[in-house]
Amino acid sequence: MGNPARGAGRLAQDTGAQVLLTTFNEALAEGLARKLPLLAGEDVRARITVRALGSLISDLHAERFGETGIASEDEIRSLLRDGAATSDVSFTDDFLHDEWSLVVDAWDIRDLDTYRDLPRLGRKVRMPAARRDAAWMIFDGVRAQLGARGMKTNAQLAHDLSETGAFPFTHAVIDEAQDISVPELRLLGKSLGDTPNGLFFAGDIGQRIFRAPFPWAAAGVEIRGRSRSLKVNYRTSHQIRRYSDDLLPETLVEPDGTEENRLGITSVFDGETPEIHSFDTREDELEAVNAWLGKLEQTGVPNNEVVCLVRMSKLSVEIGPRLPVRVMPMHEAKGAEYRAVAVLALDQDIVPLEDRLMSANDEARLDEIMNTERHLLYVAASRARDHLWISGVIPVSEFLTDILQ
Repeated sequence: MGNPARGAGRLAQDTGAQVLLTTFNEALAEGLARKLPLLAGEDVRARITVRALGSLISDLHAERFGETGIASEDEIRSLLRDGAATSDVSFTDDFLHDEWSLVVDAWDIRDLDTYRDLPRLGRKVRMPAARRDAAWMIFDGVRAQLGARGMKTNAQLAHDLSETGAFPFTHAVIDEAQDISVPELRLLGKSLGDTPNGLFFAGDIGQRIFRAPFPWAAAGVEIRGRSRSLKVNYRTSHQIRRYSDDLLPETLVEPDGTEENRLGITSVFDGETPEIHSFDTREDELEAVNAWLGKLEQTGVPNNEVVCLVRMSKLSVEIGPRLPVRVMPMHEAKGAEYRAVAVLALDQDIVPLEDRLMSANDEARLDEIMNTERHLLYVAASRARDHLWISGVIPVSEFLTDILQ
Protein backbone atom coordinates (compact mmCIF):
# COMPACT_ATOMS: atom_id res chain seq x y z
CA MET A 1 0.00 0.00 0.00
CA GLY A 2 2.51 2.64 -1.13
CA ASN A 3 -0.26 5.16 -1.92
CA PRO A 4 -2.20 6.10 1.26
CA ALA A 5 -5.49 6.82 -0.54
CA ARG A 6 -5.25 3.56 -2.47
CA GLY A 7 -4.41 1.74 0.76
CA ALA A 8 -7.48 3.17 2.48
CA GLY A 9 -9.63 2.05 -0.45
CA ARG A 10 -8.26 -1.46 -0.22
CA LEU A 11 -8.97 -1.72 3.51
CA ALA A 12 -12.49 -0.34 3.00
CA GLN A 13 -13.38 -3.21 0.65
CA ASP A 14 -14.40 -5.04 3.84
CA THR A 15 -18.05 -4.15 4.46
CA GLY A 16 -17.44 -4.09 8.21
CA ALA A 17 -14.56 -1.62 7.99
CA GLN A 18 -14.51 2.00 9.10
CA VAL A 19 -11.25 3.44 7.75
CA LEU A 20 -9.63 6.69 8.78
CA LEU A 21 -7.43 8.30 6.13
CA THR A 22 -5.58 11.10 7.87
CA THR A 23 -2.66 13.51 7.74
CA PHE A 24 -1.40 16.48 9.72
CA ASN A 25 -3.34 19.43 8.24
CA GLU A 26 -6.61 20.29 6.54
CA ALA A 27 -5.12 21.21 3.14
CA LEU A 28 -3.42 17.83 2.76
CA ALA A 29 -6.55 16.03 3.97
CA GLU A 30 -8.55 17.80 1.27
CA GLY A 31 -5.99 16.66 -1.29
CA LEU A 32 -6.37 13.05 -0.18
CA ALA A 33 -10.15 13.34 -0.35
CA ARG A 34 -9.95 14.56 -3.96
CA LYS A 35 -7.99 11.44 -4.93
CA LEU A 36 -10.48 8.96 -3.49
CA PRO A 37 -13.07 9.06 -6.33
CA LEU A 38 -10.30 8.00 -8.71
CA LEU A 39 -9.42 4.99 -6.57
CA ALA A 40 -12.64 3.69 -5.02
CA GLY A 41 -16.33 3.39 -5.78
CA GLU A 42 -19.05 5.25 -3.90
CA ASP A 43 -19.92 2.29 -1.66
CA VAL A 44 -16.30 1.89 -0.60
CA ARG A 45 -15.80 5.64 -0.09
CA ALA A 46 -18.74 5.64 2.32
CA ARG A 47 -16.59 3.57 4.69
CA ILE A 48 -13.66 6.00 4.56
CA THR A 49 -13.35 9.15 6.68
CA VAL A 50 -10.77 11.66 5.49
CA ARG A 51 -9.76 14.15 8.20
CA ALA A 52 -6.78 16.04 9.51
CA LEU A 53 -5.80 14.19 12.67
CA GLY A 54 -5.68 17.21 14.98
CA SER A 55 -9.16 18.47 14.14
CA LEU A 56 -10.58 14.95 14.29
CA ILE A 57 -9.22 14.48 17.80
CA SER A 58 -10.71 17.82 18.83
CA ASP A 59 -14.15 16.82 17.51
CA LEU A 60 -14.06 13.35 19.09
CA HIS A 61 -13.05 14.89 22.42
CA ALA A 62 -15.92 17.38 22.23
CA GLU A 63 -18.39 14.55 21.52
CA ARG A 64 -17.16 12.60 24.55
CA PHE A 65 -16.40 15.36 27.07
CA GLY A 66 -18.12 18.49 25.77
CA GLU A 67 -16.55 21.66 24.45
CA THR A 68 -13.18 22.49 26.00
CA GLY A 69 -11.10 25.65 25.75
CA ILE A 70 -7.73 25.07 24.07
CA ALA A 71 -4.70 26.88 25.46
CA SER A 72 -2.67 28.61 22.79
CA GLU A 73 1.12 28.51 22.65
CA ASP A 74 1.24 32.14 23.80
CA GLU A 75 -0.93 31.32 26.82
CA ILE A 76 1.31 28.37 27.74
CA ARG A 77 4.41 30.51 27.43
CA SER A 78 2.82 33.15 29.63
CA LEU A 79 1.97 30.59 32.33
CA LEU A 80 5.51 29.19 32.17
CA ARG A 81 6.99 32.67 32.58
CA ASP A 82 4.73 33.34 35.56
CA GLY A 83 5.90 30.13 37.19
CA ALA A 84 9.54 30.84 36.45
CA ALA A 85 9.24 34.26 38.08
CA THR A 86 8.50 32.61 41.44
CA SER A 87 11.24 29.95 41.16
CA ASP A 88 14.59 30.10 42.94
CA VAL A 89 16.21 28.42 39.92
CA SER A 90 16.79 30.30 36.69
CA PHE A 91 15.33 28.86 33.45
CA THR A 92 15.11 30.37 29.99
CA ASP A 93 11.71 30.75 28.36
CA ASP A 94 12.70 28.51 25.46
CA PHE A 95 13.99 25.74 27.73
CA LEU A 96 10.77 25.66 29.73
CA HIS A 97 8.63 25.68 26.59
CA ASP A 98 10.61 22.85 25.01
CA GLU A 99 10.60 20.80 28.20
CA TRP A 100 6.86 21.30 28.58
CA SER A 101 5.94 20.58 24.96
CA LEU A 102 8.46 17.80 24.20
CA VAL A 103 8.37 15.98 27.54
CA VAL A 104 5.74 16.87 30.13
CA ASP A 105 2.75 17.59 27.91
CA ALA A 106 3.74 15.22 25.09
CA TRP A 107 4.19 12.19 27.34
CA ASP A 108 1.40 13.12 29.80
CA ILE A 109 3.64 13.36 32.87
CA ARG A 110 1.42 14.01 35.90
CA ASP A 111 3.62 13.68 39.00
CA LEU A 112 7.11 14.51 40.22
CA ASP A 113 8.25 10.90 40.66
CA THR A 114 7.48 10.06 37.05
CA TYR A 115 9.14 13.23 35.83
CA ARG A 116 12.21 12.69 38.04
CA ASP A 117 12.75 9.13 36.80
CA LEU A 118 11.84 9.75 33.17
CA PRO A 119 14.42 8.87 30.50
CA ARG A 120 15.13 11.96 28.42
CA LEU A 121 12.54 11.21 25.75
CA GLY A 122 12.65 14.02 23.22
CA ARG A 123 15.54 15.66 25.12
CA LYS A 124 19.13 14.46 25.12
CA VAL A 125 20.75 16.32 28.02
CA ARG A 126 20.65 15.14 31.62
CA MET A 127 19.22 17.52 34.21
CA PRO A 128 20.41 17.56 37.86
CA ALA A 129 17.77 16.34 40.31
CA ALA A 130 17.40 19.67 42.12
CA ARG A 131 16.96 21.54 38.86
CA ARG A 132 14.44 18.98 37.65
CA ASP A 133 12.45 19.32 40.88
CA ALA A 134 12.36 23.09 40.47
CA ALA A 135 11.22 22.74 36.85
CA TRP A 136 8.47 20.34 37.90
CA MET A 137 7.05 22.92 40.33
CA ILE A 138 6.61 25.26 37.37
CA PHE A 139 5.00 22.60 35.17
CA ASP A 140 2.71 21.44 37.95
CA GLY A 141 1.61 25.05 38.38
CA VAL A 142 0.81 25.29 34.68
CA ARG A 143 -1.36 22.17 34.92
CA ALA A 144 -3.18 23.64 37.91
CA GLN A 145 -3.77 26.95 36.14
CA LEU A 146 -5.12 25.22 33.04
CA GLY A 147 -7.44 23.13 35.18
CA ALA A 148 -8.70 26.19 37.06
CA ARG A 149 -9.48 27.88 33.74
CA GLY A 150 -11.18 24.81 32.28
CA MET A 151 -8.60 24.66 29.50
CA LYS A 152 -6.49 21.92 27.95
CA THR A 153 -3.73 21.63 25.40
CA ASN A 154 -4.15 19.78 22.11
CA ALA A 155 -1.90 17.06 23.52
CA GLN A 156 -4.21 16.62 26.51
CA LEU A 157 -7.20 16.08 24.21
CA ALA A 158 -5.41 13.11 22.65
CA HIS A 159 -4.36 11.78 26.05
CA ASP A 160 -7.97 11.95 27.29
CA LEU A 161 -9.20 9.99 24.29
CA SER A 162 -6.47 7.39 24.75
CA GLU A 163 -7.95 6.52 28.15
CA THR A 164 -11.51 6.08 26.86
CA GLY A 165 -11.15 3.88 23.79
CA ALA A 166 -13.49 6.32 22.01
CA PHE A 167 -11.94 5.94 18.56
CA PRO A 168 -14.63 4.83 16.05
CA PHE A 169 -12.42 3.25 13.38
CA THR A 170 -11.28 -0.27 12.53
CA HIS A 171 -8.24 0.92 10.55
CA ALA A 172 -6.20 4.10 10.19
CA VAL A 173 -3.97 5.09 7.26
CA ILE A 174 -1.65 7.97 8.17
CA ASP A 175 -0.01 10.04 5.46
CA GLU A 176 3.00 12.33 6.19
CA ALA A 177 3.55 10.19 9.27
CA GLN A 178 7.00 11.65 9.92
CA ASP A 179 5.25 14.69 11.42
CA ILE A 180 2.93 12.84 13.79
CA SER A 181 3.10 13.97 17.42
CA VAL A 182 3.68 11.81 20.50
CA PRO A 183 0.07 12.14 21.82
CA GLU A 184 -1.40 11.40 18.37
CA LEU A 185 0.75 8.30 17.97
CA ARG A 186 -0.07 7.07 21.49
CA LEU A 187 -3.79 7.44 20.73
CA LEU A 188 -3.49 5.48 17.51
CA GLY A 189 -1.34 2.82 19.15
CA LYS A 190 -3.73 2.30 22.04
CA SER A 191 -6.77 2.30 19.77
CA LEU A 192 -5.62 0.14 16.86
CA GLY A 193 -2.13 -1.12 17.62
CA ASP A 194 -3.33 -4.66 18.35
CA THR A 195 -5.77 -4.81 15.42
CA PRO A 196 -4.62 -6.82 12.38
CA ASN A 197 -3.76 -4.26 9.68
CA GLY A 198 -5.01 -1.64 12.10
CA LEU A 199 -2.35 0.95 11.35
CA PHE A 200 -0.55 1.88 8.15
CA PHE A 201 1.97 4.75 8.10
CA ALA A 202 3.40 6.46 5.01
CA GLY A 203 6.07 9.09 5.34
CA ASP A 204 9.54 10.37 4.53
CA ILE A 205 11.99 11.04 7.35
CA GLY A 206 13.67 13.58 5.11
CA GLN A 207 10.50 15.70 5.17
CA ARG A 208 10.15 15.83 8.97
CA ILE A 209 9.92 19.56 9.71
CA PHE A 210 7.20 20.03 12.33
CA ARG A 211 7.98 17.47 15.06
CA ALA A 212 11.08 16.62 17.06
CA PRO A 213 12.09 12.96 16.63
CA PHE A 214 11.09 10.53 19.37
CA PRO A 215 11.14 6.73 19.88
CA TRP A 216 7.92 5.32 18.43
CA ALA A 217 8.25 2.13 20.48
CA ALA A 218 8.00 4.19 23.69
CA ALA A 219 4.70 5.58 22.38
CA GLY A 220 3.36 2.04 21.96
CA VAL A 221 3.94 1.58 18.22
CA GLU A 222 6.68 -0.83 17.18
CA ILE A 223 7.69 -0.56 13.52
CA ARG A 224 11.13 -2.18 13.53
CA GLY A 225 11.10 -5.10 11.13
CA ARG A 226 7.69 -4.04 9.82
CA SER A 227 8.64 -1.19 7.51
CA ARG A 228 10.29 -0.80 4.13
CA SER A 229 11.62 2.03 1.99
CA LEU A 230 10.19 2.75 -1.45
CA LYS A 231 12.90 3.49 -4.01
CA VAL A 232 10.97 4.75 -7.07
CA ASN A 233 10.15 8.46 -7.29
CA TYR A 234 7.21 9.27 -9.57
CA ARG A 235 6.88 12.96 -8.70
CA THR A 236 10.17 14.71 -9.52
CA SER A 237 12.64 14.44 -12.36
CA HIS A 238 15.90 12.58 -11.93
CA GLN A 239 17.82 15.85 -11.98
CA ILE A 240 15.71 17.59 -9.32
CA ARG A 241 15.64 14.50 -7.10
CA ARG A 242 19.44 14.23 -7.24
CA TYR A 243 19.99 17.89 -6.29
CA SER A 244 17.37 17.69 -3.52
CA ASP A 245 18.91 14.51 -2.11
CA ASP A 246 22.29 16.27 -1.89
CA LEU A 247 20.78 18.40 0.88
CA LEU A 248 20.43 15.35 3.15
CA PRO A 249 22.88 12.71 4.42
CA GLU A 250 22.82 9.32 2.70
CA THR A 251 21.26 7.70 5.78
CA LEU A 252 18.71 9.16 8.19
CA VAL A 253 18.17 7.47 11.55
CA GLU A 254 15.40 8.07 14.06
CA PRO A 255 15.94 7.53 17.83
CA ASP A 256 14.14 4.17 17.84
CA GLY A 257 16.59 2.80 15.30
CA THR A 258 14.38 3.23 12.24
CA GLU A 259 16.80 3.84 9.40
CA GLU A 260 16.21 5.17 5.92
CA ASN A 261 18.99 4.67 3.39
CA ARG A 262 18.48 7.19 0.62
CA LEU A 263 20.86 5.48 -1.82
CA GLY A 264 19.37 3.62 -4.77
CA ILE A 265 16.34 5.88 -5.25
CA THR A 266 15.47 6.48 -8.90
CA SER A 267 13.04 8.72 -10.77
CA VAL A 268 10.98 7.57 -13.73
CA PHE A 269 11.63 10.60 -15.96
CA ASP A 270 14.31 13.16 -16.83
CA GLY A 271 14.09 16.94 -16.85
CA GLU A 272 16.05 20.17 -16.92
CA THR A 273 19.13 20.53 -14.74
CA PRO A 274 18.27 22.77 -11.74
CA GLU A 275 19.70 26.29 -11.77
CA ILE A 276 21.75 27.11 -8.68
CA HIS A 277 22.98 30.72 -8.26
CA SER A 278 24.46 33.20 -5.80
CA PHE A 279 24.13 36.98 -6.17
CA ASP A 280 25.68 40.14 -4.76
CA THR A 281 22.33 41.78 -3.97
CA ARG A 282 18.64 40.88 -3.62
CA GLU A 283 17.91 43.15 -6.59
CA ASP A 284 20.22 41.06 -8.77
CA GLU A 285 18.59 37.86 -7.51
CA LEU A 286 15.04 39.04 -8.26
CA GLU A 287 16.00 40.34 -11.70
CA ALA A 288 17.53 36.97 -12.59
CA VAL A 289 14.63 34.87 -11.32
CA ASN A 290 12.15 37.09 -13.19
CA ALA A 291 14.09 36.40 -16.37
CA TRP A 292 13.94 32.66 -15.61
CA LEU A 293 10.20 32.84 -15.04
CA GLY A 294 9.77 34.64 -18.36
CA LYS A 295 11.61 31.87 -20.19
CA LEU A 296 9.43 29.24 -18.49
CA GLU A 297 6.27 30.98 -19.63
CA GLN A 298 7.58 31.14 -23.19
CA THR A 299 8.18 27.37 -23.16
CA GLY A 300 4.63 26.60 -22.01
CA VAL A 301 4.85 26.67 -18.20
CA PRO A 302 2.16 29.14 -17.05
CA ASN A 303 2.68 31.23 -13.92
CA ASN A 304 -0.14 29.45 -12.09
CA GLU A 305 1.93 26.23 -12.18
CA VAL A 306 4.97 27.92 -10.62
CA VAL A 307 5.62 28.91 -7.00
CA CYS A 308 8.36 30.85 -5.26
CA LEU A 309 9.33 29.62 -1.78
CA VAL A 310 11.14 31.56 0.94
CA ARG A 311 12.00 30.83 4.57
CA MET A 312 9.74 33.34 6.34
CA SER A 313 6.30 34.90 5.89
CA LYS A 314 7.95 38.32 6.18
CA LEU A 315 10.06 37.57 3.11
CA SER A 316 7.04 36.39 1.13
CA VAL A 317 5.37 39.75 1.80
CA GLU A 318 8.49 41.66 0.76
CA ILE A 319 9.23 39.65 -2.39
CA GLY A 320 5.67 38.86 -3.47
CA PRO A 321 4.97 42.15 -5.29
CA ARG A 322 8.20 41.78 -7.26
CA LEU A 323 7.36 38.47 -8.93
CA PRO A 324 4.52 37.34 -11.26
CA VAL A 325 3.97 34.06 -9.37
CA ARG A 326 2.70 33.06 -5.95
CA VAL A 327 5.27 33.56 -3.17
CA MET A 328 4.88 31.71 0.13
CA PRO A 329 6.87 30.32 3.07
CA MET A 330 8.52 26.94 2.54
CA HIS A 331 6.55 25.12 5.22
CA GLU A 332 3.22 26.01 3.56
CA ALA A 333 4.23 24.01 0.48
CA LYS A 334 4.45 20.75 2.44
CA GLY A 335 2.66 18.00 0.50
CA ALA A 336 2.11 20.16 -2.60
CA GLU A 337 3.76 19.87 -6.01
CA TYR A 338 4.33 22.28 -8.90
CA ARG A 339 5.76 22.10 -12.40
CA ALA A 340 8.38 24.68 -11.43
CA VAL A 341 9.69 26.01 -8.10
CA ALA A 342 12.03 28.89 -7.29
CA VAL A 343 13.60 28.76 -3.81
CA LEU A 344 14.94 32.23 -3.04
CA ALA A 345 16.79 34.17 -0.35
CA LEU A 346 18.99 31.31 0.82
CA ASP A 347 21.27 33.75 2.60
CA GLN A 348 23.61 32.80 5.43
CA ASP A 349 21.49 34.35 8.20
CA ILE A 350 18.15 33.20 6.76
CA VAL A 351 18.66 29.47 6.14
CA PRO A 352 19.23 28.12 8.72
CA LEU A 353 17.22 30.83 10.44
CA GLU A 354 19.50 32.76 12.77
CA ASP A 355 16.83 33.40 15.42
CA ARG A 356 16.19 29.65 15.75
CA LEU A 357 19.89 28.91 16.15
CA MET A 358 20.21 31.56 18.86
CA SER A 359 17.35 29.95 20.79
CA ALA A 360 19.18 26.61 21.18
CA ASN A 361 19.69 25.69 24.85
CA ASP A 362 22.31 23.01 24.27
CA GLU A 363 24.27 21.26 21.54
CA ALA A 364 21.63 18.57 21.04
CA ARG A 365 18.93 21.20 20.50
CA LEU A 366 21.21 23.05 18.07
CA ASP A 367 21.73 19.84 16.09
CA GLU A 368 17.98 19.26 15.93
CA ILE A 369 17.36 22.81 14.69
CA MET A 370 20.03 22.43 12.01
CA ASN A 371 18.47 19.13 10.92
CA THR A 372 14.94 20.51 10.65
CA GLU A 373 16.18 23.58 8.75
CA ARG A 374 17.99 21.32 6.29
CA HIS A 375 14.89 19.12 5.94
CA LEU A 376 12.76 22.21 5.31
CA LEU A 377 14.97 23.21 2.39
CA TYR A 378 14.77 19.64 1.08
CA VAL A 379 10.97 19.83 1.22
CA ALA A 380 11.02 23.15 -0.67
CA ALA A 381 13.32 21.90 -3.44
CA SER A 382 11.50 18.60 -3.89
CA ARG A 383 8.13 20.33 -4.55
CA ALA A 384 9.33 20.88 -8.15
CA ARG A 385 8.42 18.38 -10.87
CA ASP A 386 10.21 19.68 -13.98
CA HIS A 387 12.07 22.93 -13.21
CA LEU A 388 13.94 24.10 -10.10
CA TRP A 389 15.72 27.38 -9.33
CA ILE A 390 17.71 27.81 -6.08
CA SER A 391 19.50 31.04 -5.12
CA GLY A 392 20.68 33.34 -2.37
CA VAL A 393 22.63 36.50 -1.69
CA ILE A 394 26.31 36.27 -0.75
CA PRO A 395 27.25 35.12 1.83
CA VAL A 396 24.90 32.25 1.02
CA SER A 397 23.56 29.51 3.29
CA GLU A 398 25.92 26.65 4.06
CA PHE A 399 23.17 24.37 2.72
CA LEU A 400 23.35 26.09 -0.65
CA THR A 401 27.13 25.75 -0.57
CA ASP A 402 26.67 21.98 -0.23
CA ILE A 403 25.03 21.73 -3.66
CA LEU A 404 27.15 24.43 -5.33
CA GLN A 405 30.25 22.30 -4.77
